[in-house]
Amino acid sequence: MVKENFIFWIIALSTLLLSSCASRPVIDTKGIDIDAYKTDLAECEQVAEQLESGKNIAKSAGFGALLRGTLGALIDPENVGTHAAIGATEGTALGALKNDEEESSIVKKCLKNRGYKVLN
Repeated sequence: MVKENFIFWIIALSTLLLSSCASRPVIDTKGIDIDAYKTDLAECEQVAEQLESGKNIAKSAGFGALLRGTLGALIDPENVGTHAAIGATEGTALGALKNDEEESSIVKKCLKNRGYKVLN
């Protein structure tokens, strides 16, 4: 049980750290009006917010709980709830990371479509 709690907290902390690491676009600023860029960046970030983040993360959490819970029932039937909770946490972490990557990709594509040279 101590091992499962340790894993749970490692995953939970990793989720927080990873979700705060969404990459900001790096652009070539030569000949760019920085104020116009800031406006365009804010607008592109608003476009990216159209993703249904909560719904996607919840689906990942549910899938993780189902998968880990099922495996836990086969391997360790006495601790199915713990396995499901760990799976939900893992699913949440992966869902949040995937969501951040997708939002970052949308922002970069939006900026490219507005004529910026995105370097990352």
